[in-house]
Amino acid sequence: MPISEEPYYCHEQIEIPPLLPDILKQFTKAAIRTQPKDPLVWSYEYFKSLAYNEVPPVKERLEMAISSQKTDTGLTPGLLKILHNQLGGIQRVNLCKIEEKWLALALPLERLQEIWRIGNFGDDARWLHFFALAATQVAPTLATTMKLLCELLTSDPEGGHARISFELFSDLYRYLAQIDGNVPLAHQEQLLTYLSFDVHGACGLISPRDFLRPSAPKLHPNQCQ
Repeated sequence: MPISEEPYYCHEQIEIPPLLPDILKQFTKAAIRTQPKDPLVWSYEYFKSLAYNEVPPVKERLEMAISSQKTDTGLTPGLLKILHNQLGGIQRVNLCKIEEKWLALALPLERLQEIWRIGNFGDDARWLHFFALAATQVAPTLATTMKLLCELLTSDPEGGHARISFELFSDLYRYLAQIDGNVPLAHQEQLLTYLSFDVHGACGLISPRDFLRPSAPKLHPNQCQ
């Protein structure tokens, strides 16, 4: 029998990096919270993000299945939050970059292409406009979409009022109303004028309870709040 010339190692000779146990612990926690559809692809993107000092594709908390979606788009509020954490610091984002992060979450490419078509984007898109359109894939109405956007974009702690600036709210509302095509401009301005009286005493911030209360005008004239 030929004698192997390969060196033999005992466990004393194998050095384990001191940070490895904690890295694996954090990875396991992240995987449990995120529940990735494709664990292999997700794991690659997770460690690549850490290597390049980028935000990894990790949900902030374990997420229950959503039953209110009109169709199964693959998107959830938690996945939208991941995308915003990764790309929200960029005003305009290239399609290739969005596609990279999108596919890392095992989201369907055809859904991304549909959002891109609806937004009539070119090689890149204003991130918040793309993000708002993506939110419509999760929420069934304009009102629930704006509520979701407040919850995803707020700096308030979880369970708080989910406030965002009235300027941001107005921009996203006008954009989605324009894309919808069935919200008259006069209705948009009437709504925003009505809501503006409430935000003057709230440091310029608006929360879902401001525009969802029964006395407020509907965000969409043909939809329920």
